[in-house]
Amino acid sequence: MTDWPSGGFAIYVHWPFCAAKCPYCDFNSHVRREVDQPHWREALVRALEVEAARTPGRRVDSIFFGGGTPSLMPPETVAAVIEAVGRLWALAPDAEITLEANPTSVEAGRFRAYAEGGVNRVSMGVQALNDPDLKALGRMHSIAEARAAFDIARAAFDRVSFDLIYARMGQTPDAWRAELREALAMAVDHLSLYQLTIESGTRFADLYRLGKLRVPDDEAAAIMYDVTQEECERAGLPAYEVSNHARSGAESRHNLVYWRYGDYVGIGPGAHGRLTLPHARVATETVLAPEPWLEAAESNGTGILRETPLTGEEQASEYLMMSLRLAEGTDLARYAALGGEALPEERVADLVGDGFLTRDAGRIRATARGRILLNALLGRLLAG
Repeated sequence: MTDWPSGGFAIYVHWPFCAAKCPYCDFNSHVRREVDQPHWREALVRALEVEAARTPGRRVDSIFFGGGTPSLMPPETVAAVIEAVGRLWALAPDAEITLEANPTSVEAGRFRAYAEGGVNRVSMGVQALNDPDLKALGRMHSIAEARAAFDIARAAFDRVSFDLIYARMGQTPDAWRAELREALAMAVDHLSLYQLTIESGTRFADLYRLGKLRVPDDEAAAIMYDVTQEECERAGLPAYEVSNHARSGAESRHNLVYWRYGDYVGIGPGAHGRLTLPHARVATETVLAPEPWLEAAESNGTGILRETPLTGEEQASEYLMMSLRLAEGTDLARYAALGGEALPEERVADLVGDGFLTRDAGRIRATARGRILLNALLGRLLAG
């Protein structure tokens, strides 16, 4: 079954290098004193060529440079990747091409070069709007630098998003409301707002285990989530996904490919992908560490570590898990066509009655209350 056009087709490029490792971050990011830029550029383009041979005749809706800190990439590398995508596939005339950036690596000249190379959207990792909290989060920029970087980005790109983390150490709901209002006054058309989570293997996890790091309790965090929904709705940037808010039409097209369960190529260290090939829909995973990925890419062209065929039931479950993150919810006919077993009517009815789901016109949707408890909701829907 060729289902992927329902969600679209995208390219994800992972740039694994950062200037420093943030203490809360469990992403695949690494600090290196030197990077062989021409070598990496060649490897990324070669990986695209191999993947294009497996997915001919497609139109690319989105390219996303994630990381790591992609704004440390030379503009010529970014331009080479975009050029390769346009040469190897058909690039949609209105394709969204996003680059993640940290305020410390934003320069006006470099951003102009990114725009000239084809980037048309930037997502900035601001994370907090005061210096003490930025320092506590291990960020290398000040709020003044973040604001200056934001102004540079707005001058270079029509579409600019930025991230903030809430439920931070010592933060209260009132403090978050004030900060969020400040952020909404700055925002162009999109905000990503994430609750701080203590991820295993991070410096914060070590401090938390030792009792040296305290975060708001579940009740306070839930209030901050409610504050987030209220303030963003009021400002005209409602939640279209669990952690993402946008004006109508300004949603991240790239992330919509994921959440609508389209196909996407993942290249670079630790990148994941979902591809519909002639024999099966497969989950791809590349070699995690930078130098081994580079070696693997030279040997097999892509650096893919493993490729796992997905059964219809697995695809349906993935689609349900991704689509319920969205305000638009899940198309039950598509879920069934992928191979999903009918959701237990009694459980669905109970979740609707309890205010966690809505159901109409062949779709189910998680309410705002349901999205904050999404893992538990999914567990109940998919329990055997």
